[in-house]
Amino acid sequence: MKMVLSQRQREELNKAVADYLSTNGYMDALEAFKKEADMPGDVERKFAGLLEKKWTSVLRLQKKVMDLESKLSEAEKEFIDGAPTRGKRNPSEWIPRPPEKHSLAGHRAPVTRVIFHPVFNLMVSASEDATIKVWDFEAGEYERTLKGHTDSIQDIAFDAGGKVLASCSADMSVKLWDFQTFDCMKTMLGHEHNVSSVAFLPAGDFVVSASRDRTIKMWEVANGYCVKTFNGHREWVRMVRASADGAMLASCSNDHTVRVWLVANKECRQELRGHDHVVECVAWAPALTSSAINEGAGADNRKGEHLGPFLASGSRDRNIRIWDVNAGICLITLTGHDNWVRGVVFHPGGKFLVSAGDDKTLRVWDLTHKRCMKTLEAHKHFCTSVDFHKSHPYVISGSVDQSVKVWECR
Repeated sequence: MKMVLSQRQREELNKAVADYLSTNGYMDALEAFKKEADMPGDVERKFAGLLEKKWTSVLRLQKKVMDLESKLSEAEKEFIDGAPTRGKRNPSEWIPRPPEKHSLAGHRAPVTRVIFHPVFNLMVSASEDATIKVWDFEAGEYERTLKGHTDSIQDIAFDAGGKVLASCSADMSVKLWDFQTFDCMKTMLGHEHNVSSVAFLPAGDFVVSASRDRTIKMWEVANGYCVKTFNGHREWVRMVRASADGAMLASCSNDHTVRVWLVANKECRQELRGHDHVVECVAWAPALTSSAINEGAGADNRKGEHLGPFLASGSRDRNIRIWDVNAGICLITLTGHDNWVRGVVFHPGGKFLVSAGDDKTLRVWDLTHKRCMKTLEAHKHFCTSVDFHKSHPYVISGSVDQSVKVWECR
């Protein structure tokens, strides 16, 4: 294929070639070339080094083009596989896809927790800057800030109707906020150290909190009194979460264990051992996950399948474990994060689990095949928290980079 140059372009190229020959000392070739190209006199200064410059910039552009082409083909593949109409993928199989829909800035310190509001199109973020921020996750807009804590906020939780927000902080307090007026209704004091986690029991009449003082406390929402203290962990309790029926609590700790407690009598029903580092997070599996977990665990049909309830835990040992709480055994270990696992959440469709880690990624795990099926390079710094909306196709993540990101699922 012959490239067509204009007369002027041809002259410029000839002069650049002549400059290249002369600077590299190819004098015989230069004389022959000048004669054949009919080029009298010396080459002007402006052509000095031009050929090399063009050559290197062409290589750079080529690399850029190749990078863009590979990104485009990946995006096309994503579009064909990912669009719900194409691969006939139903919503129970939609997963978060890059790039993020919104990246929201406003916090002045690492974001410690992000959660969806159970009813409205809102999400809430907590930060080490001692504030709670409310955002519209669909529009990607900031709504308001709740202030009252005097130190880093570690965790936040809604009651089932989203009318009350609970928060806990390194200032050793647990606060309840009226989510209609955004006023602080109660401040509950009783922990002797940093309060790292807070959760509502499903009925909404009690809140539980976990602390660096090694205890879990249960508070009555109506009057703010502490009605129970759960003792047993030997170190800092990192997170506490209530089971769907409210009969059990799961907690995890720096003592490398996960514990399951009976709410009724404060008894520790199971101590789950398997992680060999601090366990950062726990999440109860929704009922829908049991078939995927049983497949992944290779349930032995003679013995019957595992009935659960099931629980996921994420640890600084970089692993995620799925436990059968009744049997007290680990059924599945998910390995793939390159750093601490900070957050785990089950996909509402029951087949997947999404995790956030200090390797700056979000990962989507296929429970049936026990493998990481998607990795999102999510943040510029550690990912601290992840949440999956129960009914809308959205995932949110928070990070030490101070941003909150919204990811669309398809």
